[in-house]
Amino acid sequence: MTLKLGISSCLLGERVRYDGGHKLNHYLCDTLGPFVQWVAVCPEYECGLGIPREAMRLVGDPDNPRLMTIRTRVDLTGQMWAWISRRLDELEREQLCGFIFKKGSPSSGYSGVKIYTESGHPGRRGMGLFARAVVERFPHLPVEDEGRLNDAGIRENFIERIFVYHRWQEFEAAEGSLDGLIRFHARHKLLIMAHSPSGLKELGQMVAQAGARNLPQMKAAYFDQLMRVLSLTATVRKNRNVLEHMMGYFKKELSSDEKQELKEWIERYYQGLVPLLVPVTLLNHYVRKYRQPYLSDQIYLNPHPRELLLRNHV
Repeated sequence: MTLKLGISSCLLGERVRYDGGHKLNHYLCDTLGPFVQWVAVCPEYECGLGIPREAMRLVGDPDNPRLMTIRTRVDLTGQMWAWISRRLDELEREQLCGFIFKKGSPSSGYSGVKIYTESGHPGRRGMGLFARAVVERFPHLPVEDEGRLNDAGIRENFIERIFVYHRWQEFEAAEGSLDGLIRFHARHKLLIMAHSPSGLKELGQMVAQAGARNLPQMKAAYFDQLMRVLSLTATVRKNRNVLEHMMGYFKKELSSDEKQELKEWIERYYQGLVPLLVPVTLLNHYVRKYRQPYLSDQIYLNPHPRELLLRNHV
């Protein structure tokens, strides 16, 4: 299966913005692009508005705002929602693994979108109409604004989740069996631990209680909880816990000097002197050298393509 990501069209360089311009994002196009298939969406253009067009903003009730043109105050809410209803059905068939929205857009912004009062003053902030609809229709789907992806930690977490989401799609498409669920969970154990040790325990109990009769319901509940857990931050402290846990698998193989060196690199990571990539690289080396069967199958060691350089910055 292909890993598909929804994205605001302007981020790919398409000139669909209200002023005829674009917001090409080079990281998304040049670095992440080779590993995904983009599904581009521009709500304002696709719902029938022209290019260029009058600028718009959200007005009124923050929980149910209206989409209004700024100068002529034409209400486009109904036109937008009619298009959204059709587009969501199309996106469901695409089997997306995530969505990247345009920051601040009244239609596509995921967070911090300005919502104005009737008198024209900025009020609370919220989500664009289309972004809100996507989140409500696909509650497990990893989503982010492109602006927030400039933060290395947020970027690593988002991309990690889209690859987990994709592996889950492959598991369901290939078999979706109880044995398959057990294997899926086993491979992701340390990755889950890095986000929440208590979440790992809960998910393990769910797998242990799964049976043939309740498998569809259990898989749905497992995936719901999995995506919730992975949305939690994998902190430096929790990563150190995972690294030290992995080190325990080499008690007999490593020499005293090798153990001391590994301990020192884990501690340097904890102190912020080196990125996560350094101790993980050393552990990968020992996994290959000593053919450690359990760790060699752990997603934590290689959760996403190395070319993305995500662990160079966290």
